[in-house]
Amino acid sequence: MISYRSIAKTLLLSAVLLLGSLLATNVSAQDGKTLFSTNCAACHAVNKRSTGPALAGVEDRWPDKTKLHAWIKNSAAFLKTGDVYANNLYNEYNKTAMNLFPGLSDKDIDAILGYIKSVPAPGSEKPAAGAAAPAPEGDNSLLFGVLTLVLAVVALILLRVNSNLRKLSIERSGEASEEEIPFWKHKSYIALIAVVLFIVGGYLTTKGAMGLGRSQNYQPVQPIYYSHKVHAGTNQINCLYCHGGAQEGKHSNIPSVNICMNCHMSINEYKGEKIYTEEGVEVDGTKEIQKLYKYAGFTVGKPFDASAAKPIEWTRIHNLPDHVYFNHSQHVKAGKVQCQTCHGDITKMDEVKQFADLSMGWCINCHRETKVQFKDNGFYSIYEKFHQDLKSGKIDSTKGITVEKIGGTECQKCHY
Repeated sequence: MISYRSIAKTLLLSAVLLLGSLLATNVSAQDGKTLFSTNCAACHAVNKRSTGPALAGVEDRWPDKTKLHAWIKNSAAFLKTGDVYANNLYNEYNKTAMNLFPGLSDKDIDAILGYIKSVPAPGSEKPAAGAAAPAPEGDNSLLFGVLTLVLAVVALILLRVNSNLRKLSIERSGEASEEEIPFWKHKSYIALIAVVLFIVGGYLTTKGAMGLGRSQNYQPVQPIYYSHKVHAGTNQINCLYCHGGAQEGKHSNIPSVNICMNCHMSINEYKGEKIYTEEGVEVDGTKEIQKLYKYAGFTVGKPFDASAAKPIEWTRIHNLPDHVYFNHSQHVKAGKVQCQTCHGDITKMDEVKQFADLSMGWCINCHRETKVQFKDNGFYSIYEKFHQDLKSGKIDSTKGITVEKIGGTECQKCHY
């Protein structure tokens, strides 16, 4: 006969395992993106050739996954094995040495490869005119929650069946049956419900508290539909042309109307590829240019008077807490960090969204894994000891100097 304790233990264990699986799924889903943006995005794109080859289908190009892992961790050492494909690839890219990643485990590499597989091919993500936009990627919280609830209901039903069978058995044997305790007064049921509520409530409370102030995937509607894909991608306008402050100061400034009009005094009609909103509605690029003219107080055929322009009320997307110090120039100019590391592949975004969660853990992990580029970098000349130790071999050049070793994880570096 099934006992209350064994059923309660089974249900409790099931709930714990489900919640553990949920946490593991959420973490692994983000690991691939984070690791890719931290380690790979500076030189590689998924579907486009960059400093290195496009990574789409990389597993199919390598005959042995073990060799691929070895190549990623230490390409210099792997070239010495004489592998034909690796040496051909090295020669194809003008013998440009790939960065070494000895700190990446096989699990980390598999997470990156998994993320690469999840990125759609160019054009496949473009919705047809009037078609519904694809559903955003989400977690499996609802699925696990429903599954947990179903298991709880099944367990309660089994408890009731067990109780009724036991009562029937006692009656048939002629023994005096105990008075049945109502469900809401049964200590086992009350304890079980309390434990489940405590676990679920604690998980939801912790997850909600950790997410306070974070806006990952935040994608507001802007007063003018501005496509980074058209400007930075198709037309290859350098990020620093519009956001010059990212190289020279703390903030990455939003360009003024005057900057926009440098090009759009002569470009008053959109003739590029069709562009769509996230809902799949086609955007009239020419009308969006007319909205810019309204802010600029500009009429085609007449001189542009900058004094008549008024600021465009853009909705801010990236916003750190007031107690966090972040300097763009320190990362972009001194650290030589690519914009895509924090902002994602901006050249493929029409409506921009917040790519990374910008959490403290995300920043710390980046500082722990990112190597400092000492070569030809005057900003790090004060670390002469590191230069000498690298030359003399006291520090393994394959491991390098991470941001953490020059104080990148000290509290006062980022907090006032």
